[in-house]
Amino acid sequence: MSHDAFAALRLRNFRYFLGFRLGLTFAAQMQAVFVGWQIYDITKDPLSLGLIGLAEVIPFISTALFGGYVADHFNRRRIVLLCGTLFALCSVALLLITMYVDKTLPHVELLFYAVIFATGIARGFLAPAVSALFGQIVPRELYLNAAAWNSNLWHVAAVAGPAIGGRIYGGFGDVPAYNVLIAISFLALGSMWMVPSYPLANTSTDESVFRSIYQGISFVVKNQVVFGALFLDMIAVLFGGVVYVLPVFAQEVLHVGPSGLGDLRAAPLYGSVLVGIYLAVRPPMKHAGWTLLTCVAGFGACMIAFALSASMTIGFALLFLSGVFDGVSVVIRATILQLMMPDEMRGRVSAVNNIFVNTSNELGAFESGVAARLLGLIPSVIVGGSISIASVIGTGMLAPKLRRLDLRALASHKPSPSAP
Repeated sequence: MSHDAFAALRLRNFRYFLGFRLGLTFAAQMQAVFVGWQIYDITKDPLSLGLIGLAEVIPFISTALFGGYVADHFNRRRIVLLCGTLFALCSVALLLITMYVDKTLPHVELLFYAVIFATGIARGFLAPAVSALFGQIVPRELYLNAAAWNSNLWHVAAVAGPAIGGRIYGGFGDVPAYNVLIAISFLALGSMWMVPSYPLANTSTDESVFRSIYQGISFVVKNQVVFGALFLDMIAVLFGGVVYVLPVFAQEVLHVGPSGLGDLRAAPLYGSVLVGIYLAVRPPMKHAGWTLLTCVAGFGACMIAFALSASMTIGFALLFLSGVFDGVSVVIRATILQLMMPDEMRGRVSAVNNIFVNTSNELGAFESGVAARLLGLIPSVIVGGSISIASVIGTGMLAPKLRRLDLRALASHKPSPSAP
């Protein structure tokens, strides 16, 4: 039987789910460009860009594990709607700050950090609920196909958000840009309203909250394949990424404005979208472990080369290639997680995954700002890319099950909490 590249897209509820993901990701990426440009314009300090990530990651880490517990015990659709609404209201708050607060006041950037702190709380509960809901909407046999399309649409939004957002901000100003951001956020919520509620799997109600959370952590830590895949991504993003210092590259190295910054942020996402479409047609089933290791090493090498380039064209091309490598690894990791999560633990395991993966973005932002301050912009990126490559070598040696991973074999049996 031939592979149906559009199998998951034929599911009505999955299409509405993707509509929500598309809209909210688009809005979040636009917001990152706006806030990053505004804060650096106010402070002229790379460390202030790192503090954006720190302001979001602290509440995220504090709430993510509890968010996983909530996602396993309460209506996941309702959680997604509530948290999505909080994000939209945070966008409204950023608009009000932009319109009515004097940017020359001392420490005015603290107002932006406070709003980003609130979005971190929303993300802590939103992320595990979204991941768990994905596993309920899509049949198990379509996880790989659905993961590819989920990644594709996420990257489409992440490409369009910075690129279009940067042009709106640069061409029309900050207030119209935030108005567009708010409208998109509420359109995303409308799409989630079309997704029905799904019953929860049987979950024990007599265990404590902390015991329940511990079970999710234990499942991830004891599973060599899951832990190895998440560790690779965490190190690559924590040390190897350049996203949060791109405003510095845009202003001081490449000498481009907000539109150029939007293009740089979008470049890796263009690569991810194109490779994601390919993966929907030709999924990376066999030798998935070796493919994952190779792609993370390639990502680190691209970051080193980008730091050494001084051309917008070459830098864009290297960031594009890094997105190709990252797009492959994202689909493989997402498929591993969905295939190996027990149904009744999806929220908690997703929460642990989000702490590994998503917080590494914000902690990576802080690390990037600190490293740029201490080592200098270009040396800090070279060191980070080198650490990413070293993590591949170490993980390949210490996690043989991940190295030998075949997704076809993994898809042939259903996981259980007692057999990670």
